[in-house]
Order: sequence, then C-alpha cells, then structure tokens
Amino acid sequence: MTTPPVIDTSVAHPARRYDYWLGGKDNFAADRESGDQIAAKFPGIRTAVVENRRFLHRAVTHLTTQAGVRQFLDIGTGLPTVDNTHEVAQRTAPESRIVYVDNDPLVLVHARALLTSSPQGATAYVDADLRDPATILEQAAKTLDLSQPVALMLLAILHFIPESDDPYAVLRTLTAALPPGSYVVLSHATSDYLPPDLVADISSGRHGQGRLRTKSEFASFFDGLDLLTPGVVPLAEWHAEGEPVPRPAADEVAMYAGVAAIPSR
Repeated sequence: MTTPPVIDTSVAHPARRYDYWLGGKDNFAADRESGDQIAAKFPGIRTAVVENRRFLHRAVTHLTTQAGVRQFLDIGTGLPTVDNTHEVAQRTAPESRIVYVDNDPLVLVHARALLTSSPQGATAYVDADLRDPATILEQAAKTLDLSQPVALMLLAILHFIPESDDPYAVLRTLTAALPPGSYVVLSHATSDYLPPDLVADISSGRHGQGRLRTKSEFASFFDGLDLLTPGVVPLAEWHAEGEPVPRPAADEVAMYAGVAAIPSR
C-alpha cells in the first residue's frame, strides 16, 4: 500500500500560497496568513501571479507554434489551475509530451489533474526538488526523449532557491543534459521594484527560503544561452502583443521573464 503524502498545514508553502493568490481553494490558514502579509506590503502580488500564468501561456504557445517544440519539462509546477502547460501545448500540438515536477505533497495529491493528456501525447508527474536535478533528469527521461529538443520551464521557482544552494549551478546541470535546439523559460521575482521593508521581510525567511534578484542577477541565469527577442524584460511585457491593454506596469508585477535557446556546443 502506498503511504499517503504528509501535508504540513502549519507552515506556508509557495505552491499553496500561489493557489490562494490565484483565488484557489487548495490552501490552508498558514498559506493565507503568509499570503495576506505579503499582499499588505505589495498589493500587486495577485496581479503578478495572474501575469505569470499569462506568460506561461504565451511562452508555451510561442515555442509550440514558432519553434516546433514538442517536449516540456515544467519544474515548480504548482497546483493545477486553468491552462496548465500540457493543455496549452497540446491545444496546438496534441503529440506534445510534458513532465511536471514539484515537491509539495498537496500537488502530488492533485497530480491526476495534470495527467489528462491528449491520446497522441503524454504527461507525467515527478515528485522531486529542483535542488536535485539528477533525480529530475532520471525520472523525466522515462517520458521525454532527452536527445530531442525540450523546453525547460522554471516559472516563479528560482527565487525560492537561496545562493547557498547555487541555483545557477542547478540550472547549468539541467541545461547541460538537454540538446541544442532546446529552450529555457524563466520568470523570477525581483527586488528592483519592491519597498525595502518587504525585501527585508522576504529575505528574513519568515515566508520560507527565498532570494529576490535584480535584473542583472536574473539575466545571469541565461549566461551561455541565446536569448530570444525581446530579451530579459518585465514579465507582463514579454510578447504581450495580444494581451489586454494597458499592460500592468513593471513595478506592479515586480517580476522579470525571458526565454532562451540552448546553442550548439
């Protein structure tokens, strides 16, 4: 018999807090309390999480329609919501294969909602931590052909990895395992637009581990990769031509985004 995952409801978790900001119901009092504390100092947080989902939609659509990508490795999946990666990709390319990765037991409980693949494609879920890229790659290879292009997606997840865990090295390990023609899709919260007291609050660890980064620090994640136009930009501005206007201001969202190709080595 499989042992049910242990869900600690007394400590806020990023996936459940994100669900709360999106208006979901899969969260607990600790998640809502933490979410409200952050929202009190940064009212734009709910706009930010909505815009992050819009960015996911635009990036996946761009890669399926313009780059011919048919495989996606989505790390830091979060709780299922509208237009998950496989739904967006398979709408254009039903044969797309997607592997989701997260380490929240509640996401694991709801993983079946992420596995509703089209008959032509496939979806899988890996219960693993971003800081263990070897396990992620080993498990992903059961569903994805890592000799063929893959879109590696790390949306709103790298800012939970402190410098002590060397997120730059983690990303290099993941990209080194992917062939040329693959892509890296990143979004990241920034301290550039936040009030100093909120930056200090987040940096204190009261809301869990994390590290807000400046634009230049975020851009360093793309070192050695070929950034697609328009480069590193405020998240709400990345290929947002078809989005409702006016677009949210950079200081309302306080996140950067970018997509890059893995070049020939």
